[in-house]
Amino acid sequence: MLTAIVALAAFQSSPVPYLSDTLSWRCVGPFRGGRTVGACGVPSQPFTFYIGVNNGGVWKTTDAGRTWKPIFDDQPTGSIGDVMVAPSNPNIIYVGSGEGLQRPDLSTGNGMYKSGDAGKTWKHIGLEDALQIGGISIDPKNPAHVLVAALGHPYGPNKARGVYQTKDGGKSWSQVLNKGEDVGAIQVTFDPNDPKVAYADMWEARQGPWENGQWQGPGSGLYKSTDGGDHWAPIGQGLPTFAKDGLGRIGFGIAPSNSKILYAAVDAANRPGLYRSDDAGKTWKQVNSERRLISRGSDFADVKVHPNNPNIVFLCDTSFYRSNDGGKTFTCIKGSPGGDDYHRAWINPDNPDIILTAADQGAAVSLNGGETWSSWYNQPTAQLYHVTADNLFPYSLYGGQQESGSAMVSSRGNDGQLTFREWHPAGGDEYAYLAPDPLNGRYVYGGRVNRYDKVTSEIVNLRPAAPHRTLRTAPLVFSQADPKQLFFGANILFRTSDGGKTWDTLSPDLSRETWEIPRSVGKYTKSDLVTRRGVIYTVAPSPREVNVIWCGTDDGLLWVTNDAGKNWENVTRGMLSAWSKVSLMDAGHFDTATAYAAINRIRLDDQKPHILRTHDAGKSWQEIVKGLPDGPVNVVREDPIRPGLLYCGTEIGVFYSLDDGDTWNALRLNLPATSVRDLIVKDNDLCIATHGRGFWILDNISLLRSATITQSHDEFFPPAPVYLLERNTNSDTPLPQDEPLAKNPPNGAILDYRLAKHATKVQIEILDENNEIVRVFSSDDPAVLVDPKVTTVMPGWAKPPQVLKKSAGFHRFIWDLRRSPTAAEGGRGGGLPISAIWGNTPFGPQGAMVGPGAYRVMVRVDGGNITRMLEVKADPRK
Repeated sequence: MLTAIVALAAFQSSPVPYLSDTLSWRCVGPFRGGRTVGACGVPSQPFTFYIGVNNGGVWKTTDAGRTWKPIFDDQPTGSIGDVMVAPSNPNIIYVGSGEGLQRPDLSTGNGMYKSGDAGKTWKHIGLEDALQIGGISIDPKNPAHVLVAALGHPYGPNKARGVYQTKDGGKSWSQVLNKGEDVGAIQVTFDPNDPKVAYADMWEARQGPWENGQWQGPGSGLYKSTDGGDHWAPIGQGLPTFAKDGLGRIGFGIAPSNSKILYAAVDAANRPGLYRSDDAGKTWKQVNSERRLISRGSDFADVKVHPNNPNIVFLCDTSFYRSNDGGKTFTCIKGSPGGDDYHRAWINPDNPDIILTAADQGAAVSLNGGETWSSWYNQPTAQLYHVTADNLFPYSLYGGQQESGSAMVSSRGNDGQLTFREWHPAGGDEYAYLAPDPLNGRYVYGGRVNRYDKVTSEIVNLRPAAPHRTLRTAPLVFSQADPKQLFFGANILFRTSDGGKTWDTLSPDLSRETWEIPRSVGKYTKSDLVTRRGVIYTVAPSPREVNVIWCGTDDGLLWVTNDAGKNWENVTRGMLSAWSKVSLMDAGHFDTATAYAAINRIRLDDQKPHILRTHDAGKSWQEIVKGLPDGPVNVVREDPIRPGLLYCGTEIGVFYSLDDGDTWNALRLNLPATSVRDLIVKDNDLCIATHGRGFWILDNISLLRSATITQSHDEFFPPAPVYLLERNTNSDTPLPQDEPLAKNPPNGAILDYRLAKHATKVQIEILDENNEIVRVFSSDDPAVLVDPKVTTVMPGWAKPPQVLKKSAGFHRFIWDLRRSPTAAEGGRGGGLPISAIWGNTPFGPQGAMVGPGAYRVMVRVDGGNITRMLEVKADPRK
């Protein structure tokens, strides 16, 4: 428990005081579900369900999936493997962190959590080193008696694998089933009728250091306990074995109406399929050998049995299946286009027509036995790999979403908010980089490679003809120095300058020709594993010099060319071992000798952060990770405006540095803990792609670009240019409030200031180019600015304003770009403070919008003043 508390404290710390009072992240979607593996309901509350999203935390619905709310966002991890409600007390919930899967792309957690108040508050209760919790089962009569299936470290041997038991609600744990450091547990389940009986599936599986490297072993099999989990014995006569059949994962289900009947979905090279036992697991017979039912057994193996009829069986695979004849035949009751890749199902024991599914598109609820389902387009849990932005206004964010194709999301909606109208596909595949054309926003390049036309929806294949290797996330980036140049990374580097009509080959194979097998592979080491298989995983063209290009490979090499690919220099300098994945590189914005590299070594069973920095063109590298908590780093970027300001994304959030990476600080604010796979600085905004919670934007980072952290004097930070938008609301019938919606950025000029100490009075004065006062705001006014939370006001009147703050710390104030109301508008004009016009009245008339131009903004603090210039631009769409 101490580990989790320390990690959370480090995650939330910041050297800039009161930062969280000023800045906040804004989720912009897309509001469509992502991969979800944990799912359960509350029998006595038929509309209440919980889901555990792989990197999106825990969510709850009390209206049968009409709306979902996150209830785990203040915790230090968002990677969830299972969630379970105590059958005897619906207020008690256990959550296992870590995805609980074996797959090429995953995140780990930090153990078990418990809530005693239906998810309002949480407590960490141990098992930190398990990293992945595959399953939880709670004694149907005693909520303090819990069994946990721990998969352990996905990329290395780990003694924490196995089945754990607590009899005191998580205060203490004992490892009750252990088959060695290579064998984990993926499922454990109490008999619903007899808590002395429990079953567990042990699974020997390991992910490799390279993508799609994986092994299974002889430790897999079913086990049974007849004393409540204290002791276990192997069972499974009639099931496939590893020696004869290549046994892998087993998923099983117990018939609640007759506990002697069990079903098992068995993944094996030979004799895979559905098996049935009629003697409580002692012997088994195959009842169905259809490969479609066990098509990807390492991913899906959940089996559920109807509460009242032991011959009705539900099976999760790429579709959701039901059998009415004991598994002999199956019918698909939910599948594509209604979602696919089903990980978990929960059936209400009191009303079997109520079903919850968790799939790669999120959660769906049926109240009528599967005839109709709730939407998954109300869960912003998208797993995104990368983020890019176009040069349009408003700009859109682009990225590939795991399991759902491409995503294009506008940063601002025309109707006062972001809705489904602003979320669109963009032509790429689910793993793709998307690269909008910086010179023509109509086109988006993506995948390996194609071009998408946003006007016609036409997709044109432009893949280079030369032989090459790629992985799921092949780099595809435009040069900032020459926006006509598009780079495509495979094992060799390609470039096109004519929109993909022709491609130049700029490099030889940049991967390792030979390498030593990492120690983390352990017992699975074989000499024939040493095959050339690496690829260029990141491409970083210099924004200053068109001929300078940096590349990093997923097998641990750093490269640079200074002559557009004629010559390449390996600048790794022995810093990286084989399969230290260079996740992302960023070329320096202020000189060509600078570069930064995020190194992700999770596939080497290394949970430490790694970032490298060079200022001498790769002749030397320094690791810069001071202040970062444990967890792999996915991305590092340099701010293009302020030297020394860096940002990085890790498996638990965003961090920033004001000293070129010498020290790092959390930029969590209101962001939930989630895997941040990529980030970019777009104009004055910081935009991130999370692998479990969609896109987020930190609007206007001028404060970070100017902050000095000093406490000795007041500061007014240079405001960013602002566009003059006359229509920012929806005058038609609004969407219902329970529709999935996201906020627009603040409507107006963002004015950030910091007070070194509490002030007696603060006043903001805005003057035009003729030095005439346009507007005055004062801390003496009880209300001076629009409150964005209020949406219903009288026509022509401003919304309830915010107060201009005078306490010590950072403060953000939004000027709505309006003049003081004239007498004809119900005001007195002259730029007087609102208090001089309306006194304590919380509402007031609106003045006219100002025009484009340069404005002088003064912040007066107890007699002193600071002046900044503000540029107001015309709407570029006009």
